[in-house]
Parts: sequence; structure tokens; C-alpha cells
Amino acid sequence: MKKKIGLFYGTTTGRTESVAEMIKDVFGGDIVALHEISQAEPADFSDYEYLIIGSSTWNVGELQSDWEDFFEELDEIDFSGKKVAFFGVGDQVGYSNSFQDAMGILEEKISKRGAELIGYTSTDGYDFNESRAVRDGKFCGLAIDEDNQSDLTEERVINWVNQLKKELAL
Repeated sequence: MKKKIGLFYGTTTGRTESVAEMIKDVFGGDIVALHEISQAEPADFSDYEYLIIGSSTWNVGELQSDWEDFFEELDEIDFSGKKVAFFGVGDQVGYSNSFQDAMGILEEKISKRGAELIGYTSTDGYDFNESRAVRDGKFCGLAIDEDNQSDLTEERVINWVNQLKKELAL
């Protein structure tokens, strides 16, 4: 089977990479190709019908450094006709005023480039004050908190991948 989904992620400590690998495993088969954004080129995005974008939030509401370096290159990519889902890794307790901001920053930029956004999830079960990743009361993707809720990560990933399979008719 041709790889239909390109999963692009940035990782510093390895947590976002671990979640990316878990997402790939839950999809199963050979449907997802992983790309560390530090090794990617804008042209790599054109190889896929569907995209998953993953980043952790650093400091107070900042992009992970590899995404920060790649951010302006997103302007070179036409996301028209592509379905795009997002996931983020963050700390809702230590950074409750900027929880999942990186996911929101990437979603804002990519949505302006023509992407069809999928994979929104409930904010229920999280305890934070503010987030740039909340749209109409939902996260614009999958929110993972390995610092405070690592026991929920696997279940959240499984539920989200099943949701994406339905939204993508896979």
C-alpha cells in the first residue's frame, strides 16, 4: 500500500517523536511515513494526500526549535486540497497559560495556506487557563501531556487515530 499520510514532527527531548511513532503504529500497515522536520524540505509535503503535523510547545508558548527554523518555509507550500491534522505535546500544569500553543501556531499558519483541517478533539479532561490551540471550544488537534497525564496518552492516541480513520475514510 502506498503511504498516504505524511507525518511531520519536531522533537527535542524525544517525546513528540515517541507520540509520532505511536500514531504510526496505531494506524498500522504502511500507511504513515514519518518525517522529522529538521530533515524535511517544503517539496516533501506534496508527496501525500493527508498530513499530520506534530510539535511540542517550548518555553512560554513557543514553537519547538526545528519548527521555528522551518516556519517561514511553510509559506512555500500549497496545502490546498490536503487534509491536515495536528497533535501537540505540552505541560498543562507548568504552562497553563500557553498549553499547546505551538499546535495552534502551526494550525493558524497552515490553515491560511488552504488546508482542510481535521482531527479536532475535546478539551474535557484537561486543566489549563489559555491555549492558542482552542477553536470553538475544542483543540485543533490531539493534545498530549506526558508530564501530567502520561497514563492517558495511549488511549488518547488510539481514539484520535480511529477518529482520523473515519474522517479520512480509511
